[in-house]
Amino acid sequence: MKKELFTRVIGGKYKGKKILLPSKEVTRSSKSILRESLFNTLQYDIIDKNFIEVFGGSGSVGLEALSRGAKEAYFIELDRGSFSTLKKNIDNIDKESATLLFGDAFERIFDIIDILKREKEKAYFYFDPPFSIREGKEEIYKRVFETIQKIPQETAEMIIVEHMTKLETPKRIGNFTLLKSKKFGKSSLSYYKG
Repeated sequence: MKKELFTRVIGGKYKGKKILLPSKEVTRSSKSILRESLFNTLQYDIIDKNFIEVFGGSGSVGLEALSRGAKEAYFIELDRGSFSTLKKNIDNIDKESATLLFGDAFERIFDIIDILKREKEKAYFYFDPPFSIREGKEEIYKRVFETIQKIPQETAEMIIVEHMTKLETPKRIGNFTLLKSKKFGKSSLSYYKG
């Protein structure tokens, strides 16, 4: 029998709840130390705000946001197996405050932006694409940065990109300026604000 892979919610009202992880072949979970640092940075700013996990995976980051007081979390996932795991995690933790979209993140993100515009709301956008060293993903960061350029400033509280540490991130992407980057071994977080 295959060993079940999982992580847990680190803090907030769902602290300790189990988050199942999809197969390592298709997704890589954000490290706990990185998630902890992210939410130490955002702290109370996230309360009653929207959070978008653009590449859903297990949903560990968006579910952590809900645990720490975010109003609504949106998740986009293309891989069917990961989508199924993500749905289970949402159902087990907080299905009332989560919206799950199946499909290509680079397309479906604009469905969420349309909702934000209609409701005159903003969100934290969290991009954690598959690392570009994976086969067929060589252009992934270029596509991420092109997508960020198209995000209307009035819909973004902040844009956070989890990326390979060796990647040189731009100082500016469209209307957004790099505030800071923080390294965690092979992964880094870069924060952009409009």
